[in-house]
Amino acid sequence: MVYRLLKLGHPRRVAHYFKNLAPGIFLQELCAKPGAIGAICPSSPYLARRMAQQVPDGDGLVIELGGGTGVITRALLKRGIPADRLIVVELSSSFVQRLRERFPDVRVVHGSAAELAQLIPQGERIRAIVSSLPLCSLPAPISRAILEQWRILLNDEGIAVQFTYNLRRPGWRDLLRAEEIGSATVWANLPPAQISTFSFKTRKLTPPRHEHHSS
Repeated sequence: MVYRLLKLGHPRRVAHYFKNLAPGIFLQELCAKPGAIGAICPSSPYLARRMAQQVPDGDGLVIELGGGTGVITRALLKRGIPADRLIVVELSSSFVQRLRERFPDVRVVHGSAAELAQLIPQGERIRAIVSSLPLCSLPAPISRAILEQWRILLNDEGIAVQFTYNLRRPGWRDLLRAEEIGSATVWANLPPAQISTFSFKTRKLTPPRHEHHSS
């Protein structure tokens, strides 16, 4: 099969081959935009459930970045996130169309996570940002812009959840100014994934004590 793929040569012929071999929007998007997808198959239900479990209880919006085929979107709804408090941001128009068909009660926004602040309601408290974005394969300026949006929007409230297939420290972590407050490895995924949870809460320094000396 690999040999036959190599013989195909042109990327468009490879995409057409996969489309006919294994029909499915994920494979079509993977062939068309491999850097934007960043995976060889959709997230497993195990990974999706663990991602959803990281979202704390409470009020506020939950923002999902990179909704893809909707595996994590469904897990978030099963977790108990109300459909009207969930916003999914997706860059691929094909995925956007599919998500809107599968989840008609969820607001699905077609846009870039690097411009997140412009895509969501102003003044709303955000409980969590749940990201499936392939930060390892995105250009550093785009990853930096995305992570900066997290810092601006979450500030002292809410958390960010991100998974990566790089089980070592990925490069985008050097761009992230946040505290890791949780970590878990999901082996029941292809490939295995590392889930990290971050807080952007500013550490408050304790005022120094002033000793009073009796005269």
